[in-house]
Amino acid sequence: MLYRTLGRTGVQVSALVLGAMNFGRIGGTGQDEADAIVGAALDAGVNLIDTADFYPGSEEMVGRAIAGRRDDIVLATKAALAVDDDRNHRGASRRWLVTELDNSLRRLGVDHVDLYQIHRWDPATGDEETLSALTDLQRAGKIRYFGSSTFPAYRIVQAQWAAREARLGRYVTEQPSYSVLQRGIEADVLPVAEEYGMGVLVWSPLASGWLSGAVRAGREIATHRSTVLPERFDLSLPANRARLDAVERLVKVADQAGLTLIQLALGFVTAHPAVTSAIIGPRTIDHLHAQLAAADTVLSADVLDAIDEIVAPGVDLAAHEKVDTRPALVDASLRRR
Repeated sequence: MLYRTLGRTGVQVSALVLGAMNFGRIGGTGQDEADAIVGAALDAGVNLIDTADFYPGSEEMVGRAIAGRRDDIVLATKAALAVDDDRNHRGASRRWLVTELDNSLRRLGVDHVDLYQIHRWDPATGDEETLSALTDLQRAGKIRYFGSSTFPAYRIVQAQWAAREARLGRYVTEQPSYSVLQRGIEADVLPVAEEYGMGVLVWSPLASGWLSGAVRAGREIATHRSTVLPERFDLSLPANRARLDAVERLVKVADQAGLTLIQLALGFVTAHPAVTSAIIGPRTIDHLHAQLAAADTVLSADVLDAIDEIVAPGVDLAAHEKVDTRPALVDASLRRR
């Protein structure tokens, strides 16, 4: 297992992070399987586990799985997305973050988390409000560090400046979506994170299963996500046809390099100098083993050049799936009021 320093924190973390989104209702992974996945991941050298309050059942399952091994783990969770219908059980206000962190600690069965992340930028809450609450939680010893997740580049910059101006703690990590098929963050988010010395933990490096080997031409699509988000795999859509074409070409590159497609995909994202680690989200122990095979994968310059020929740097093949688009570009009322 390769290890990197998490931004400027001095904390050493594994190049592969165990993401627990699939534990519980979203992915259907039960407690016994979760225990096996966590145990095998830790034994293989993974030392960072990432979950969120938004993943139903995940925090409780992670808490049970890590019992007795807490000191070996850099534990991360997230808040801000709506967890129920209550209008105040979401967002990045002090009121909610203080309450929900206590809820997360209870569900996890721990007295602190190492990294507390704002799951999405909350346009209704000022940066100073959020950062002051996080700084107080850090000083209280309930969190060691805090970070952002899926923030647009301009919001990362704004939050860094707000922290400096108000003399508050700052986000030390960013968690964006990044894969061979979705390279848009190379144009702005990754350079900004690098400029501010932030650790970068990328999610969906296998592009929701497109890069797992489960989506191939002429075969029935075998990824779990195709039943949850069928539009992402509808081959009548131009973006999905472009992705399938890219996958077929990437398979040839992987074969020539003596790698699996998973190794190629994970090795690609961890090769970027701004990326600290790639978050893997196995639903089964077999998925985990296939992904752990990429733990020490280092791609040659020739392989990276071949990938660039298939998907150009800074290009998203499915730009419509991005979740960090400015609100005014999505909601007409915000640009016409």
